[in-house]
Amino acid sequence: MARARAVNDAGLTQIDHLIVTHWHGDHFGGLEELAKQIPIREFLDHGPNVQPGAAADQFLATVYPRLTQRAKHRVVVAGDRIPLTGVEWQIVASAGDVLKSPLAGAGKPNPACASFEPSDHNAEDPMSVGTYITFGKFRTMHLGDITKNKEFELMCPVNRIGTLDAFLGLHHAVNTSSSEVMVHAVHPRVIIVNNGTRKGAQPDVMKVLFSSPGLEDLWQIHFSQLSGQEYTVPGMFIANLLDQPSAAMPVAPITAPTPGPNTPPPPAHNGPAYWIKLSAKPDGSFTVTNARNGFTKTYAAPKPGT
Repeated sequence: MARARAVNDAGLTQIDHLIVTHWHGDHFGGLEELAKQIPIREFLDHGPNVQPGAAADQFLATVYPRLTQRAKHRVVVAGDRIPLTGVEWQIVASAGDVLKSPLAGAGKPNPACASFEPSDHNAEDPMSVGTYITFGKFRTMHLGDITKNKEFELMCPVNRIGTLDAFLGLHHAVNTSSSEVMVHAVHPRVIIVNNGTRKGAQPDVMKVLFSSPGLEDLWQIHFSQLSGQEYTVPGMFIANLLDQPSAAMPVAPITAPTPGPNTPPPPAHNGPAYWIKLSAKPDGSFTVTNARNGFTKTYAAPKPGT
């Protein structure tokens, strides 16, 4: 399975700290199977599910207690730190709360706040656990699925994060997140989006990402039919292509399926699943590798003063 191969690729023999960002199936699904394949020493989450749903409620009532009985379990809050040798790992969002004081070197006014427009969202996404990690001079962040409104709380009127070398996840690049107040303010050199073939990487979000100041490259977990070739990246930067055979890659974006009980099921994945690997060094340089095609790109350490 892909997760087992990714674990082997990373050289892991155990997971010291595993964060469940929030209680949506695409973020906790497969956790029981993963725990059978590799020891997990601690589970971290934001606390109870706030958006009732059969899958999440059953998982929390039956499976999760079994997993956490065999390990440590901690509900984290904004401002908490995770102990890891040589790495500073800080919680910047959890359970609807965000970091109140700027991180070291951050705190500048954020000009994008003036044009911010709130967005609708579900109840559970804003509860996501968000983490900021530094390894020497390397800086990265993963915010789970926090929404535009939470991005505004974290980044306005001042930028409490500073700048990033790599920005991870971005809520699949769906248009309830990834606003200019977040993406443009942190000036990521590299963005890695965990989108699906028909989830995320929507044109309006891709425009925000591609126009982010200082962006060097954008990597995608899947080719997105919602962005087509109009708003995507070259294939070397995409880990997984279409689920179903196609004579040619579509150029025009397709319309996103309407949410609700009558939404057609996504295409069945019909082959190996691939991942994107990021390896960082304390000097701030890092390498990103596409497991599908072996394409690798190294990003040099930033020059002094940048």
